[in-house]
Amino acid sequence: MNCIIIDDEATARTIITQLCAGLPNLTIKGTFSNAIEAIKYLNQNEIDLIFLDILMPGFTGFDFIQTLKNPPKIILTTSDSKFAIEAFEYDCIVDYLVKPVTLSRFEKAVQKATSVVTVTTPTERAERISDNHLYINIDRRLIKIDIASIYLVEAKGDYIQLKTETKNYTVHSTLKKIEEKLPDDLFLKIHRSYVINIKKIIDIEDNSVLIKKDVIPVSRSNRPELMKRLNLL
Repeated sequence: MNCIIIDDEATARTIITQLCAGLPNLTIKGTFSNAIEAIKYLNQNEIDLIFLDILMPGFTGFDFIQTLKNPPKIILTTSDSKFAIEAFEYDCIVDYLVKPVTLSRFEKAVQKATSVVTVTTPTERAERISDNHLYINIDRRLIKIDIASIYLVEAKGDYIQLKTETKNYTVHSTLKKIEEKLPDDLFLKIHRSYVINIKKIIDIEDNSVLIKKDVIPVSRSNRPELMKRLNLL
């Protein structure tokens, strides 16, 4: 992945550069002490990943992100943890590193960036749904998945687990993002942590559904919609 580093502190840029050097899948294309210079670079070059400081004089990291029409993946690096909630309002931000950054935490963040679900435009998303498949990014490989084969999507912290007829996949994403990519006539969110394929339901009892061998809870607020969608006698 081609990456750049934006941080007003020279020491911080050096540390991130050294951490990047230890990972063969990262190639540093530039380091910048301010966001303005980085914007000029991005106007003429394509980048896969940005390591971005938040608190910079005159032009914050969030200001910088808002200037980008199609931002690449971004890992925030900051000495202040109070911006974490605001940070994850941006789809392009895949992780939030608090300085001083350790090697193990840095490697975990980069892994998230390389395994994140590919972002598509609304047009591309519609085409993929009409083609009855989607792609997920696993270890820098795009894997094609038949949408109809997915029977369960479960949120697991910063990741989701896609369960299909043949194999399960763990991907760094949110339940909301994957829900937007799945056809409404086939999939339904029945709990804050679960989206199911309603065609794969085997049994319903009280506040749970059985799909394959998985017993999935149904929240009180989602149960009416589930019952509405079923073809009841």
